[in-house]
Amino acid sequence: MYVFGALLALAPVASSAQAPDPVATPDIEALAEQLELYVMPRSGPYRPDQITIAQQAAISAWARSPHADARSESFAHWNEEGEIPPACAVCHAGAGFRSYHGLDGSAPGLPAAPLPTGGVVDCATCHDPNLGRVTEVRMPSGVMHPVATTAETACLTCHQGRASGVQVAQATGAGTVDTPDPALGFINPHYAVAGAVWLGGHAQGGYHYPDRTYVGRFFHARPVNTCVSCHEPHSLEVAEETCRTCHETGTPADIRIARQSYDGSGNLGQGIRADIAANAARLLSVMRDYAAGVADTALLYDGARYPYFFADANGDGQPDMADGRAVAFNAWTPRLLRAAYNWKFVTADPGAYAHNPHYALELLYDSIEDLAVSMGQDISVWGLRR
Repeated sequence: MYVFGALLALAPVASSAQAPDPVATPDIEALAEQLELYVMPRSGPYRPDQITIAQQAAISAWARSPHADARSESFAHWNEEGEIPPACAVCHAGAGFRSYHGLDGSAPGLPAAPLPTGGVVDCATCHDPNLGRVTEVRMPSGVMHPVATTAETACLTCHQGRASGVQVAQATGAGTVDTPDPALGFINPHYAVAGAVWLGGHAQGGYHYPDRTYVGRFFHARPVNTCVSCHEPHSLEVAEETCRTCHETGTPADIRIARQSYDGSGNLGQGIRADIAANAARLLSVMRDYAAGVADTALLYDGARYPYFFADANGDGQPDMADGRAVAFNAWTPRLLRAAYNWKFVTADPGAYAHNPHYALELLYDSIEDLAVSMGQDISVWGLRR
């Protein structure tokens, strides 16, 4: 195994036309000691002694990206424990990803044991020569999605979430829909669920209300058909020039998908992102009304701490406390849990407006309608559209 510093991300490449100023050149060895080191697995041309100029550019972009940020919560969360649980290691350590797909010679599936901390989404996560042998990816719903490229395999494996509408339906299938059930707890779809949002109803990432149909995978105009059609694969930044191929603006958040208002504002000058955000805010408001009026317990949301939804029985606007800890919301009815899951699913993907805006709007509308109508509210006055 080789260790390669982030030096390539910071040190300029000397031009053959002009020699670098020796006075301005930093002490490379001293600088290297201050840099975070990244583990570069043995994977073909990614050995340091075989790196070309083109690969320097790719590694430089990667080293600045969230995929390489070993200090971020995504990778440092388990530092105190010193090991990453197998289920988490699949996406929070390159070695775990390779183990899951059997790329390291092991049988495909969860790693047999916890993995050491310190890993990131390294080069071999996406560039392992055997990754092309993977032909399908299992989604949390149990759906097996066929993959066409190694990039799609890598992205969908780790951006699918950890739960689906299927689990929500199973958990809420019994009992009275408006009666709090102490056996119910919040089901968290996890974070950065872009892949599940993109596949829409096909992957069943959201909770699907009976007798409703949901759009499937969001098909952009060709050649925009994979994650890397829009995202630079190493820096992860969105290539806005791609948007301008068809849209008047290169800013994804300003793009609309239809000449109609979905949030009741009538504002067609805003991007569809604004409609989705407004409907998400509407749903959270309706959830709070329902929790207080039907479940008889005020509901608070705190995105900074798990499990995100907390009880406020005395209505003081602060989470109830017990033994020094905030009390998780414990008055879930099946109806409220379904809506809360969909709200979290949509808002867990900040790019839902680009990945699959139709699916996001459908989930939000159906959740709002189900809660509001159960309380005798007329949602037509809000001017929402599905």
